[in-house]
Amino acid sequence: MRGDKEWLPAEVPGCVHTDLLQNDRIPQPFYRNNEKQLQWIDKNDWIYRCTFRLDSLQLEHNKILLDLKGLDTYTKIFLNDQLILETDNMFRNYKKNVTQYLVAGDNLLEIEFISPVTEGLRKLEALGYGLPAVNDLSEIGGLDERKISVFTRKAPYHFGWDWGPRFVTSGIWRPIELIFLDNARIDDIFYRQSLLNNEEAIIDAIFEIDAIVAGKYKIDIYQGEEENAIATTSVDLENGINSITIPFSIAQPELWWPNGIGRQHRYNFRAQLSIENVIIDTVTQLIGLRSIELIREPDSLGKSFYFRVNGKNVFAKGANYIPNDNFLNRVSTEKYENILQSAVESNMNMLRVWGGGIYENDIFYELCDRYGILLWQDFMFACSMYPGDDAFLENVKLEAIDNIKRLRNFASIALWCGNNEIDVAWCEGDMNCGWSWKQHYTPKQREIIWHNYDTLFKKILPDIIETYDHTRAYWPSSPQADWDVHARYKSTMGDMHYWGVWHGNEPFSNYYNHIGRFMSEYGFQSLPDMQSIKKFTLPHDWDFESKVLLAHQRSGYGNSRILDYMKKLYPVPDDFNQLLYVGQIMQAEAIKSAILAHRANKPYCMGTLYWQLNDCWPGASWSSMDYYMSWKALQYFAKKAYAPVAIAFFPDENNVRIYINSDLNSNKKIQVRLAIKDFSGTLLSEEIIDTTLEHERAVEVSRINEKKISDEFKKSEIFLQIDLLEGESLLASDIYFFDIPKNLHLTEPLISTKMRTEGENLVIELMSEELAKNVYLWVDNCHSRFSDNYFDLLPGDKKIITLPLCGQEIKENDVHILTLNSILNQSK
Repeated sequence: MRGDKEWLPAEVPGCVHTDLLQNDRIPQPFYRNNEKQLQWIDKNDWIYRCTFRLDSLQLEHNKILLDLKGLDTYTKIFLNDQLILETDNMFRNYKKNVTQYLVAGDNLLEIEFISPVTEGLRKLEALGYGLPAVNDLSEIGGLDERKISVFTRKAPYHFGWDWGPRFVTSGIWRPIELIFLDNARIDDIFYRQSLLNNEEAIIDAIFEIDAIVAGKYKIDIYQGEEENAIATTSVDLENGINSITIPFSIAQPELWWPNGIGRQHRYNFRAQLSIENVIIDTVTQLIGLRSIELIREPDSLGKSFYFRVNGKNVFAKGANYIPNDNFLNRVSTEKYENILQSAVESNMNMLRVWGGGIYENDIFYELCDRYGILLWQDFMFACSMYPGDDAFLENVKLEAIDNIKRLRNFASIALWCGNNEIDVAWCEGDMNCGWSWKQHYTPKQREIIWHNYDTLFKKILPDIIETYDHTRAYWPSSPQADWDVHARYKSTMGDMHYWGVWHGNEPFSNYYNHIGRFMSEYGFQSLPDMQSIKKFTLPHDWDFESKVLLAHQRSGYGNSRILDYMKKLYPVPDDFNQLLYVGQIMQAEAIKSAILAHRANKPYCMGTLYWQLNDCWPGASWSSMDYYMSWKALQYFAKKAYAPVAIAFFPDENNVRIYINSDLNSNKKIQVRLAIKDFSGTLLSEEIIDTTLEHERAVEVSRINEKKISDEFKKSEIFLQIDLLEGESLLASDIYFFDIPKNLHLTEPLISTKMRTEGENLVIELMSEELAKNVYLWVDNCHSRFSDNYFDLLPGDKKIITLPLCGQEIKENDVHILTLNSILNQSK
C-alpha cells in the first residue's frame, strides 16, 4: 500500500485481498459478516514489485516483450524506475517492448495499482450525473448512492450483485511473461472455416506475424504428429505486423458436436515458422470443425430463435454461468473441471457466459470444447448504462478485439451477445416500460445516454465481430425480441428472461404461461445445504433472519420470499436443517417445471438456460451448485429434466396434458404406460398408449381430466406414474402428484438400507413399502456427491446409490436420511 513501508510476499496470479489474507492481515472475507470490515482495501493504492536477473546473452536478443495478460485494473508500470506503461482495463492483454529499459543483472519491475474507487469517483464527478447501475452495492462500499462500476472496465460483479458480495479487487490476475525475440514471432492464428460439409473442409489459416527482421520466411502447417505438412508457403515479411492467409483443406472431415449429439472431435494443428530451415516459433492448437448458425426465420407464430450445428437443429439445454469466485486467482483447474463435468453429467449442451463477470480463462473454453458445451458469450456489460466518451469507446474496442481474437478458435463459442438486460431495462421509446431508469434524467441526458448505448452495442461491437469473427452471429442484448424490438413476456421472437416467478411473486404455474422462443433466463432461489452453511457461519447464525444469513442474501427480500412460497406449497419446518432441505426441493421443483414446460413446446421454444449454475461466494442464490461445488437438489432435478428423453406434465385449468420429448437423432416407436397408484403402490388404473417419440418436436400423448380424478380418488393420496418403453427397455419414467406437497397424505416410510464397499465407492441399496418423497442422503463432513439424491423412492422399488468414499470409513449410522414424509408428519 502506498505510504506503508512494509513489503509483504505476494502471489502472481493473485489480488490484494488474497495476498493480505495469505499474510494474515485480514480475516477470511467470506466468513460471517467480514465483508463489511474489508471495504477499506479498495480505497487504497497498492504497489507490487519484483526483481529479476538477466544476463548479457539474454540482452542480445533483438526484441524483448513484456506480456501483461491481465492487470486489474488502473496501473502505472515502472521498469528500472522508468514509467513504461499505464493501463485501465482488466480485460485487455497489454504488450510492451522493453528492450531499451533492461540491464544485465538485477531489474526492478514495479506496478502501482490505483484505487478503482478513487478513479471511479473522479469520472463520476467529471460526467456530472450518475448512470443506472442497479446492482452496484455502493452503500456497502461506503459510497452511499454513488454508483461507479460503470466507469471502470473491470468485472462488474466485483462491485456487488444480487447474489454476490462487494470486493473491488486490484492485482495481477493473469500471468506476466518476458518474451525474447530475434527474427519473428507468430502473434495469432485464426483457423477460419470457409467451407464445411461431409466431403471437405476448407480452412483459411490467417496468421499475424511480428517480424523483427524483414526477410524470407517459411510457414508450415501440420496435422497431429504427421511429418508431411498439409500446407506450406514461403513469405517475404516486412518489419512489423504481417497478415498472411494460408488456405488448406481436409477431406471427409470429422465434425465437432455438442454434448449428447455426437463426438467432440478436434484436429491438432501445428503451425511452424522458420527461417533458413531453422524453426523459430511453433504454435499448436486443437480445432473443432463445425458449422453453427443462429436461425431467426419468420413463421406463423412470429420468428424462430435457435441454433443449428452441422445442419442439425439443436434444442439448447443448460444454465447461466457466472465467475466461480470473487477472487479469480482461487479458481483452480480442478474447480473448472468439476463444474463443467457437472454440466455434462447433467445432460447440458449450453452455458451462457453472463455479461457481468469476466471473459473466462482459456482453460474454461478448452474444457467446453472438450466436453461439447456450446457457449452463449456475452460481452462484459450488464444491468447498467455506460459512458460514451471517445476514450471509453476506444478502450472497449480494444477489449473486444483482444477477446474475440483470443476466443474465436474455440468450437464451443456459439454466439456473441452485446450485454445483459440493458435494452429491456432502458426500453427506449416507451416511457411505460423498462425499469424506471429513464424517468430520472432530463430529455437531453436521455438522448445522450441512449446514443451511447446505440453506438456501442449496435454499431461498434457488431462491426468488430464482422471484422474479426463473421462466422458467428451477434445479438445486441439479452433479452431482446428483435434488433429494434424490446422483449416482452408475450414476445413470439427473440430470447426471453422470465422473472414473474420469484421477482413477481407469481405461482409456479405461470412457467407454463410465459414461454418464449428461447428462454435464456429464469430462476428460483435456495440456500446451500447444512454441510456448506457450517463453513461460513456459527451455530447461532442458523436462522433465516440472522444477521449473517441476511448478509449472505443479496436479493433483499430473498429469504422472506422463499418462506412466502414455502407457506403456500410446503410444510415450514422449525428445524433449520429441514428448512434448508425443503427450500432446495422447492427450488428444484420450480425449475424442473419450467424446463419441462419449455421442452414440451419444442420446436416453438428451442432453448432453456436457467439462472444460475454456480456461485462466487457462499450464500443464498439461484444456483444449482453452491460455492463449495456441492450439488443442490436443483442440479439433480436438472440432470433428469435434461435427459435425452423426458416427460413433461403441463397442467391447465381442467387437465394435465402429458408430453414426451426426445433429443435423440431419430424417431422411435414406443409405448406409454400411465398408471395411477396410491402411496403404498396399489394400482388403481392403467392405460397403455402406442405412439411415436419424435426427435424434432414434443408430442402430446394424453390429457387427464383432474376433475374426473378428484371425483374417483382423493388427490392427496395418489400419484400418476408414466413409463416410456421401447420393447422391454425403459427410456424414461416420471411421476406426477395431483395435489400440492403440503396436502399429501404421506405416512412415515420405513426405508431399508443395505451398504457395501466396492472399490472407492460406497454402494447403498434402498427400499420402501410406502412412497418416500424426496429422499435426501448426506454424510457429515463428507462433500462427495451421491449418484442421485432428493429422489422419490417408489413403493417396492429398489434404488441403488453410490458415493465416492471421502478418504474415511463410512459406517451405516453415518449415512443420514430425510424425507418430506417425515416433515409432513411432524407438521400434523
